[in-house]
Amino acid sequence: MDPKAVMEFARENECVFVDIKFLDFVGLWQHFTLPIQAFDESAFDEGLGFDGSSIRGWQPINASDMLVIPDPSTARIDPFPRDRTLSLIGNIVDPVTKEPYSRDPRYIAQKAEAYLKSTGIGDTAYFGPEAEFFIFDDVRFDQTRNSAFYFVDSVEGRWNTGRDEQPNLAYKPRYKEGYFPVPPTDALNDLRNEMVLELLRLGIEVELQHHEVATGGQGEIDIKYAPLVQQGDNLQWFKYVLKNVARRNGKTLTFMPKPLFEDNGTGMHTHQSIWKDGQNLFAGDKYAGLSQVGLWYIGGILKHARALCAICNPSTNSYRRLVPGFEAPVNLAYSSRNRSAAVRIPMYSTSPKAKRIEFRTPDPSCNGYLAFAAMLMAGLDGIENKIDPGEPLDKDIYGLSPEELANVPTAPSSLEEALNALEEDHEFLLKGDVFTEDAIQMWLEYKRENEVDPIRMRPTPWEFALYFDC
Repeated sequence: MDPKAVMEFARENECVFVDIKFLDFVGLWQHFTLPIQAFDESAFDEGLGFDGSSIRGWQPINASDMLVIPDPSTARIDPFPRDRTLSLIGNIVDPVTKEPYSRDPRYIAQKAEAYLKSTGIGDTAYFGPEAEFFIFDDVRFDQTRNSAFYFVDSVEGRWNTGRDEQPNLAYKPRYKEGYFPVPPTDALNDLRNEMVLELLRLGIEVELQHHEVATGGQGEIDIKYAPLVQQGDNLQWFKYVLKNVARRNGKTLTFMPKPLFEDNGTGMHTHQSIWKDGQNLFAGDKYAGLSQVGLWYIGGILKHARALCAICNPSTNSYRRLVPGFEAPVNLAYSSRNRSAAVRIPMYSTSPKAKRIEFRTPDPSCNGYLAFAAMLMAGLDGIENKIDPGEPLDKDIYGLSPEELANVPTAPSSLEEALNALEEDHEFLLKGDVFTEDAIQMWLEYKRENEVDPIRMRPTPWEFALYFDC
């Protein structure tokens, strides 16, 4: 749609409000709302002002004015406000220079797509994230100077088999056995279906939904692959829809990677491929039906995987999931079918159109625009430099001897370690000015000051169990 078509779309749908959405640097959607009478076509050229100093990781207070310019192609009817509301995703620009803002995640994703085309390697990068989540009935947490706790609960939680629920109807998934029994054990099927219907109404194609491995309400809804920027938009709508459908049903939903102890965490396995002139460049006659280009792409992902974790697994909680010897793919190797490798080549279909690689290490706490852009840049670096990914690892990684495992590199064990890896290895992200040095340094600074250090300085309840009697 162009601006004129957007305004007509709003009239046809009897919209009374316009909601402008954009993603902050860390990865949460922000918004403000205008009555339809205060919005016209000029906004698509002149933009709308806001305070950039109040957005995490953006402007200092002495240079706070910013503009958001709505993208007419993103027009949708928001399904959640009480009154009919047109929703538009915006791009951020400097009000003085009118230049796109280097720390706007959507702009970084747009530059990654442009860089792909400039290389001549391909014209489209497709991404298909499998973002898992937990649906809970009650969540409480607090931290003071002399106390700390968190508490999550779900009617599905196996820990509630003995609770007096007047009546307790049982059928609660066993630990690590939630993949995937029929109702009544899967008590959330109708709720996930409601989420799927809302996504479909927004024009976001859904492939399937199911319960996931953990007890206590873990689920997955897979959306169809799409080009990088479009998929970044889709992922934001995905998170928004799921959280709001859960809330209107009296539940709450989180994409936090590891909210439960001793059960499976939440990942975002990300399928990806590069196409040119309608042809999938990853399809070929080499290992697992991949092309040499596909193998080089894997080589780039594996070479830069530790740095990628700082963007694709950007929370301290991410590394409660990425623990060697458990379910998460921390081993930086590739394989067909083997789900314990960080990179897998799915073998569901022999069609060249379906050939892709799946990077299994990321989790959905990430900023989708940044994560997809970073993965693409790593893969392109592999293609441009013909990086050999080495031999595939088709053995059961959990059955390898310590001597064999010693030769398999692993993902970082903490956010701090991942940030250090990014600091040392980010030249591949700077190509084509996709990520700027300023954006990388702000990411490192923000994460260290606002996440790594605060977690490092706080005692936890388990430390009292370990050390109080020392």
